[in-house]
Amino acid sequence: MPDLPSFVALLIVALLCLSLLVFQLITGVPPMPSKASEAADVVALLRQANLPQQAIVYELGSGWGSLVIALAKAFPEARIRGIEMSPLPYWVARFRTRKLANVALQRANFYACNLQDAHAVTCYLMIKPMPKLAALLDRMLKPGTPVVSLTFWFREREVVASRQGPGLRGAAALYFWPARKAQAR
Repeated sequence: MPDLPSFVALLIVALLCLSLLVFQLITGVPPMPSKASEAADVVALLRQANLPQQAIVYELGSGWGSLVIALAKAFPEARIRGIEMSPLPYWVARFRTRKLANVALQRANFYACNLQDAHAVTCYLMIKPMPKLAALLDRMLKPGTPVVSLTFWFREREVVASRQGPGLRGAAALYFWPARKAQAR
């Protein structure tokens, strides 16, 4: 019979893994960390968008906190607000960002959050939630708000600028919301 501490540790690990799977099924998005080069592309596109100095930047589905950290360091005067639903990545991100004064993380479903004060929005999701997210951004954002999507782009929306990553690395796209394509005549 295994000793009690080993059993408890194994049970905790199993529950944490199960929580990742459950929240992936709920959201349709696995918690994927952004690579440094991907985060650099997002930062470059936001710099191109000329954010105000004390901008409020939302990172939707902030996962493990990689992109939130890159944004906080690149825009030290901005307020970076990460929203993550899955408990394990959220708590890991909370730990990783604990010394960054300009970061606030919230464990929530971003579809239920008020984003009306956003000066910019970033996301690294999957293709499934993008149409629903586009509808949320249509309702919430002020016209002209920059939105940067990493790897999974908004279909039927006009891309203002993009940065193509090498190899299998995803590209980042900048939109100025509502970013609608011109109607065919």
